Amino acid sequence: MSGWRPDALLPGFESLELAQPDDYEGAVVATLVRLPAGDAPRGPVLYVHGWADYFFQRHMAERFNAEGFAFHALELRKYGRSLRSHQHPNFCKDLREYDADLTAALDALGGPVLLAGHSTGGLICALYASDGARKERIRGLWLNSAFFDFRAHGWQRTRMHLAAAAGRFVPFIPVPEELPPHYVRALQEEWEFDLRLKPLRGFPIYFGWIGAITDAHARVHRGLAIDCPVLSMHGDEADIILDWRDIARWSRMLGPRVSVLAFPGGWHDLVLSPRGIREEVFSALFAWAERIEA
Repeated sequence: MSGWRPDALLPGFESLELAQPDDYEGAVVATLVRLPAGDAPRGPVLYVHGWADYFFQRHMAERFNAEGFAFHALELRKYGRSLRSHQHPNFCKDLREYDADLTAALDALGGPVLLAGHSTGGLICALYASDGARKERIRGLWLNSAFFDFRAHGWQRTRMHLAAAAGRFVPFIPVPEELPPHYVRALQEEWEFDLRLKPLRGFPIYFGWIGAITDAHARVHRGLAIDCPVLSMHGDEADIILDWRDIARWSRMLGPRVSVLAFPGGWHDLVLSPRGIREEVFSALFAWAERIEA
């Protein structure tokens, strides 16, 4: 497929813009990023990042390629390489907006594809694997700390529901709180990334986005119909972003072929955890991938 060019952020990688129809904020693109591979007998993998995030995990791409996959990452509209100056960063009114991005990426890769998603990307990928236009091309789904519920209780959860309801009418009202910077600062001790695309305190959170996430959570909680094998991974209390109990609980609602694995001490993005834990994550992931290929 023509249009690939050297990636501006990661030397040795290539990127491809996927033009999309304009939305309520104007021009929209998604972006594919790949680490060129020679022989890739196990086919393509497509990774989708989390919220207030973008793809920078070079070591993950190198590991997939070494295992015989052709690694690709999708930067969704209004994220990372796809973010444009006229847009509210990382915003959507409905997670179905990302279906077109995933469909375009899967069309570019062909099939079958191993689909992977982290946090909000995991939520988006799970919904697509259940109901997306190209779901038949997904031969397996790997979820890395999927965002299946808010880490909120009592009055906090009531506030979330009120914000979600208001967001249907006034989507661009921001929530006054910011994300705590501790997690991103901890990542900076080992990993290099662009703080313009992954800020210490995230991007503004808007009522409309909370409404979109609340609706998506409700779809998961009612139960999905994912036909392909699913591997859902989570950490424990070391994940300071999500509650691992929610991930474990709601992963059981995805379909009939779900495996759930816990990694004590694992950080929110499990592949950015301390070395010993992330090696356990990769070992379990590729062992699972071999089983579903058999």
